Amino acid sequence: MALVRTNWAGNVTFKASGVARPTTIDELREVVAGADRVRAVGTGHSFNLIVDTTGRLVSLADLPQAIDIDPVNQTVTVPAGMRYGELVTRLDAAGFALHNLASLPHITVAGAVATATHGSGVNNGNLATPVCALEMVTGSGALVSLDGEALAGAAVSLGALGIVTKLTFRLAKTFEIMQYVYDDVPREDVNEILSSGYSVSLFTDWRTPRRVNQVWRKCLPGEQNAWTGGTPADGPRHPIPDMDPVTTTQQLGVPGPWHERLTHFRLDHTPSAGDELQSEYFVPLASAEDALSALDPIAERIAAVLQISEIRTVKADNLWLSPAFERDCLAIHFTWVKDPAAVGEVIDLLEERLAPFDPRPHWGKLFHRRPALHEGFVALMDRYDPDGKLRNDFMAAIVQSGETPAPSGMAR
Repeated sequence: MALVRTNWAGNVTFKASGVARPTTIDELREVVAGADRVRAVGTGHSFNLIVDTTGRLVSLADLPQAIDIDPVNQTVTVPAGMRYGELVTRLDAAGFALHNLASLPHITVAGAVATATHGSGVNNGNLATPVCALEMVTGSGALVSLDGEALAGAAVSLGALGIVTKLTFRLAKTFEIMQYVYDDVPREDVNEILSSGYSVSLFTDWRTPRRVNQVWRKCLPGEQNAWTGGTPADGPRHPIPDMDPVTTTQQLGVPGPWHERLTHFRLDHTPSAGDELQSEYFVPLASAEDALSALDPIAERIAAVLQISEIRTVKADNLWLSPAFERDCLAIHFTWVKDPAAVGEVIDLLEERLAPFDPRPHWGKLFHRRPALHEGFVALMDRYDPDGKLRNDFMAAIVQSGETPAPSGMAR
């Protein structure tokens, strides 16, 4: 009987026959070598079938969690199953930092890197961009290390090349950030707002034409007065109206360590109960105003099934499967109500309206439009997993027909 296990949101039920939790790399190699089908699973924060398999899921949570900081070369080697929230405090204590963080510190390092998960900032790449080496177990059970040019194809891999066991990141020196929130901001010059701080997010419910509910500016010292638009919030805010801001990171311009400001939510609180669905699309940053305006005619349809939408930026990179591959991007994120059929209809409308801007979906969210695979990636899959152990319906559909399978109940 297949194991009944769902993702965090509960909209996907995995078909896996079981979950392996190896405690050593050798055990992991044995699991992979002996499996017919296998996929790695992290904290389950993906909303589609990217992790699903008819074979075994593998959790890396029980592998040793030691990190190795190299202060001379300013790098850190991290176990793949570690959550960002557990990594960042150790880095900061040693005087180092990562360049950026996603909104949630609860996600695993390997899962975020494999799907090109990101924070915000016109000069900040996604969370895979500082990776300078990785180690993984291939489909045959072999342990291989990759660095240099190989990472262009292997860093953002969707879990299809092997089960990553550790990653090495380039580090920055630790720094402070001040977080400011502004209410009811006109959407007059999106690019100006998004470039007004180190990391900037716009939150909107799409209910008020050409206005956003909140702007969150995460600023370095000296940046805090670089933008004068909007009304400063008179207290802490949660991105979703009427939700308790106790789960959010410190606001009101109070200086603090990078890792306590770059995320939106605190590790010691659960930001929500998972009663949601999510989608996200990346369009060229140069087309930001036009792309958002293209969605205005369907704003009422969006708002009807929306909890909140977040608008961010991601710097261009050279990673083959990154949605920001070779172009600076505007990332338009949607946190939906948990109504798969109604949300699916709006996803179709979104993709139709954004089609002129060549939208690229976030690999871990819900989407219908055919995503593009770099022409060299299938060759890498064949090289590192010739028997197809790491392939699943999600990957097979993309490779063979370009159609992404949706969870049960998702309208197509």
